[in-house]
Amino acid sequence: MWGWISRRQRADTDPEREPARGGLANYRLERRIGQGSATQVFLAQDRRNGRWIALKLLELGARPASAEWHDTLERFRREATVLHGLHHPDIVEVLDAGPSERGAWMALELVRGCDLSRYTHPARLLPPPVVARIGARVASALAHAHLQGVVHRDVKPANVLVDWATDTVKLGDFGLARMGEHTQTRSGVTLGSPDYMAPEQLAGGEVGPAADVYGVGATLYELLSGQRPHQADNLGALLRAVATEPALDLAQLRPDLDGVLSAVVMEALAKSPAARPADADALATRLLACAGIRAAAQRRTP
Repeated sequence: MWGWISRRQRADTDPEREPARGGLANYRLERRIGQGSATQVFLAQDRRNGRWIALKLLELGARPASAEWHDTLERFRREATVLHGLHHPDIVEVLDAGPSERGAWMALELVRGCDLSRYTHPARLLPPPVVARIGARVASALAHAHLQGVVHRDVKPANVLVDWATDTVKLGDFGLARMGEHTQTRSGVTLGSPDYMAPEQLAGGEVGPAADVYGVGATLYELLSGQRPHQADNLGALLRAVATEPALDLAQLRPDLDGVLSAVVMEALAKSPAARPADADALATRLLACAGIRAAAQRRTP
């Protein structure tokens, strides 16, 4: 079993003289604010300093001799470990993490607001300069991760949190992030959200930073058009479409968009990794330029 994680210690603190942490006992749960397939997220307060945090709980029940059980726990542990090693203003900060009797837990910085999936509905689309600015910040966060050898592998609207009141954008959910081989279950089924995955990732090939660039492109495409790059009735049809069919040109769906922004998004969705923007940093630079076309509009909040 893996040990505790403590994000940052003060330079004048002697770790050997610190009192032992009490794990989950350090946090008082207030209410549930989110839920996944195997996790629940609670608004919680750190009893030691009064800070409000988001406490993510993984509950697997009694420990069975199951490969899937171990895979789920390993993905949770990996998310905590990856986030612990990334220090960027637009990446969710992990404060503490550790095992529990029925799974594991992770204390994260509390991000107010909502995730971007709220703004994928055609009636709730954000102003294009705002979308470009958010995309630039997400791409910048990914560029930082890539420099550390980390590929996110699951970039999508639901994994980006925004708080308009504080101008906060946070990339989270690094549960599929890896530094090596592609991410699959032991049965060979690709994990994640296929609608936002690059062709090479869905094909089970080598996955590098270019796959995250594609994920940003798919996210921006949906935020700007209200639909995903590929539509299909079943997973098999979706996989074929992503592999062989170009997405409908964003300029046709949104002829009112600036042509440069449309072109940048479509380039990020190129089938070949080599045809996409050179890296996440280059994508961020181009998106910032698009946001600057209407600088006054990007200061507006919806």
